[in-house]
Amino acid sequence: MPRKLSSPHSSNSTASLALSSLHIRLEALDKEHQWLLKQIKRKRTELNNFVEQMRSLATDIFHRCSPSFQKVVDIDREIHTLFAEIFAVRKFGKQSKKDVETVYYQLQLAGIISPKPRTDEEDEDEDTELDDLFADDEQEDGFFGETNQEYHHYQASQSAPDIPAKNKSDSARKIRQTFLSLAEIFHPDKVKDDETQMRHTEIMKEINKAYQEGDLARLLEIEQQHQVGELIDTNSEDDLTRTCNRIEQQNELLKTQYEKLKQELRLVKTTPEGAMVSDCRKAVKEGIDPITQMLAQVESEIEVITAIRDFVKKFREQKMTIKEFLGGPEVLRHMNRQTMEDMLEEMFAELNEIIF
Repeated sequence: MPRKLSSPHSSNSTASLALSSLHIRLEALDKEHQWLLKQIKRKRTELNNFVEQMRSLATDIFHRCSPSFQKVVDIDREIHTLFAEIFAVRKFGKQSKKDVETVYYQLQLAGIISPKPRTDEEDEDEDTELDDLFADDEQEDGFFGETNQEYHHYQASQSAPDIPAKNKSDSARKIRQTFLSLAEIFHPDKVKDDETQMRHTEIMKEINKAYQEGDLARLLEIEQQHQVGELIDTNSEDDLTRTCNRIEQQNELLKTQYEKLKQELRLVKTTPEGAMVSDCRKAVKEGIDPITQMLAQVESEIEVITAIRDFVKKFREQKMTIKEFLGGPEVLRHMNRQTMEDMLEEMFAELNEIIF
């Protein structure tokens, strides 16, 4: 907060040791205050820019990749429908049915097709081992892993560092006090001429936004920008002590805000979307179009799941024996299993974040 200094009582008077000490303390606190405001502004800008890059990338991916992603979703649903028809139409012995069910659930476990909720009848027929493996899947609402609700719960659990209740209340109180002080000065209704009223209206928009976001640093920046502050008698020990204590308290709250911003940025960068932004940055530096590369990868994966769909369809149409079916599709036998699972798992994770 800018400080307005009053004239000294006597230009010839020598400052006492106590006053001199307070002047040094005030200068140090003010320097720290300005540094914190600068760092918070820089970190806030960095966070906002990164979030905007995430949104821009997600939009670009959606527009360019949506048809391919939708094709994956459609083929995935076809495979589930085919298995449903197989269980409804084909007549199996008890062991053969369990073997076919095992293939179906193994495809889900490996991430080759999406998890799908099971019916009560399937649960009753399924052996204990498979029950245990799929118990957590029964609450799934959609395709490809975690539901959006579960993901948001994860984000909430990874929120900013714990802040003591006292600090929270002190921060809220200081934010409100600063807001009310600024609102008292810049409320448009307190001025008459149109030009000043328009200027105050714009300032109040900034004040309200900062208050709603709990942004103490921004409120203090507005104070500085418009030279709003109280008169300080530099020869008054009480005035200097009170000012030092106030700035010291503000600095502690600003430190908390700064740490919170840094933590938010770290968390954003560790989300799947954030990791994609980082990966895309690296790819662009190497002269690679990451979305074109992603499309090529998705197309190759579409070939894999299309082959699996055709394999299951052939079995549904009774064009192969159970023994041949249990041997698995040729595309799986000729691929490195672990490589394929990693590839598809990554693709499904991306689909979950982008489409759902």
